[in-house]
Amino acid sequence: MEGLTLTGTLKKSAADFGSRRALLVPGKFDLSHKQLHDLIESAAAHLVAAGVTPGDVVGLTFPNTVEYVIMFLAVIRARATAAPFNSAYTQEEFEFYLSDSESKVLITNPEGNPAAEAAAAKIGIGRATAELKDETFVRISLPKLSDRAGSESVADLRNVPDDVALFLHTSGTTSRPKGVPLTQQNLAASVRNIRSVYRLSEVDATVMVLPLFHVHGLIAGLLSSIIAGAAVTLPASGRFSASTFWTDMIASNATWYTAVPTIHQILLDRHSAKPEAVYPKLRFIRSCSASLAPTILARLEDSFHTPVLEAYAMTEASHLMASNPLPEDGPHKPGSVGRPVGQEMAVLDEGGNIVAADVAGEVCIRGLNVTKGYKNNPEANKTAFLYGWFHTGDVGFMDSDGYLHLVGRIKELINRGGEKISPIEVDAVLLAHPDVAQAVAFGVPDDKYGEEINCAVILREGAEIGVEEITNYCKKNLAAFKVPKKIYVTDSLPKTATGKIQRRLVAEHYVAPAKAPKSGA
Repeated sequence: MEGLTLTGTLKKSAADFGSRRALLVPGKFDLSHKQLHDLIESAAAHLVAAGVTPGDVVGLTFPNTVEYVIMFLAVIRARATAAPFNSAYTQEEFEFYLSDSESKVLITNPEGNPAAEAAAAKIGIGRATAELKDETFVRISLPKLSDRAGSESVADLRNVPDDVALFLHTSGTTSRPKGVPLTQQNLAASVRNIRSVYRLSEVDATVMVLPLFHVHGLIAGLLSSIIAGAAVTLPASGRFSASTFWTDMIASNATWYTAVPTIHQILLDRHSAKPEAVYPKLRFIRSCSASLAPTILARLEDSFHTPVLEAYAMTEASHLMASNPLPEDGPHKPGSVGRPVGQEMAVLDEGGNIVAADVAGEVCIRGLNVTKGYKNNPEANKTAFLYGWFHTGDVGFMDSDGYLHLVGRIKELINRGGEKISPIEVDAVLLAHPDVAQAVAFGVPDDKYGEEINCAVILREGAEIGVEEITNYCKKNLAAFKVPKKIYVTDSLPKTATGKIQRRLVAEHYVAPAKAPKSGA
C-alpha cells in the first residue's frame, strides 16, 4: 500500500538515504533526508493535534522555503489536502482560491502575506505560521481547529492511495480556473515516472528555479529528487536569480535543472553578456511547461555543452506526460516533446478513433498519474473524459518513432479563411531570427478571413532591426498565409507566475486598442 502513496515513497527514501543531503539553503539550512522526514512527522503531529482531520484542505502561501516544503508534506502526511497558492495573488484572488478549494486554515511564514490574511479574515478562516528554527525544530503557531483536536495521533494515521493530497487550479485558459484534485497515487505515479525517465538517483542534485506552488517545480524539481534520494537547493532569496544561479549550481554539485523556456532564455542572455568563468558539467537540462523553439534548444546545448530534453506536462496529469529521453536511452528530437512516459497516450480524431502516424488530432492520455476529475464541474468532466481517455485540449501528432509533436492548443489554432495555422510554428520561425529574443504569435478577429495572425516580439539587447525586416524574414521562411499581418515590438510580454507566456493574455493585451504599444504592419 505504501508504494502506491507519495508519503510511503518518501518514507522509504528517508530510510534508504537518511544521511544524504535532501535540502540545502545556502548559508541557512542543510537538511538530510532523515532530518527532513523527522521534521515532516513532527509538523504533521502538530497539525493533527490542532484538529486537522483527513480530507481537510489546508491553504499554503510561502516563497520557495524549507518551511513550505515541510508544511506541504506534513499536511499530506496528516491525510489532509495541501492547496498551495501564489504569494503574489491579490486579495480578491486569494478570496476566490481559498473559497473554491474550501480551505480550513491558511498557513504562511511568520512575516505573513497581507493580501492572503485579509482574504482569510474576510471568508472566516484562521491563519497559522510556520518557521524552521534549526535542523530539528519547526515552530508552528496554529489555533485549535476543531473539538476533536488532540484526539488522534499521527502515528495512527495510514495514508491511502485515494487520499486527495494536492489541490491545484488550472492556469485559467478559460474564464474560470478549474479545480484539480490529485491523489496520493497520482503523485506517487508521477514522481516515479520522472525519476525513471531521467534516471535520477542519490548522486544527483538540482537548484530550484521555479515556484513550488506549481506542479513543474513541485513535482519535477522537488519531489522527484527527494524520492530518488537526491538533493535540492533552494536559493537563499526564495526565488530565481540569474546572477546567483550558476554559483548555486556549482556549490551544490548540481547535475541537472528544469525550467520554462523564458528562464532558459534569461540564462542564455546572461551567458552572452556576462559568461561565467566555469560552468558545471551537467547530465542534462530539462525544459517544460511551454514550447521550446529548436533554435533556443540548440543555443542551450552549444552554450552549456549538455543535452536539452524537452518534455510535455499538465496539472491534470500530475505534471509529466512525455519527454525526450536521455542520450543513452534514445535520440532527442528538437521540436518534439518526446515519447510517452508511464502512461498510455494516443492521438484521437473527433470521433474518438486513434489516428495514424503523422496525422494530427487531439492528444489524449490515461494512467495512474491522471486526475479522476475536476472538482464540482460535471460539464468540464463530461468533455474531458470522452471515450475513456482524458482529453488534453492539445493538437499534435505521433511520428513513426513514437515521438509526440505538438501543433498547439485546440482553442489557440488560428483559422485564417479555412487555413489552420499553428502559432507554435510561427514562434519557432521568429525565434530563429538572430535579433529576436522572445516571440509569441496569436490570432485576432478579422472581417475578411475570420481570423488573422499577429505576433509580439522582444528584441535582443542592442538589436536595431525594424518591423519591416522581421516581416521580410517571415516571408522567406513561412507560407504567405502564415506571415503575421501585424508585428508588435515591445519590451515585455505578459507571463504567468511561472514565467510561461500565455497567448490568450498576449492577444487580450494587443487587441485592446488602449493598451497597444508601438507597432507596425
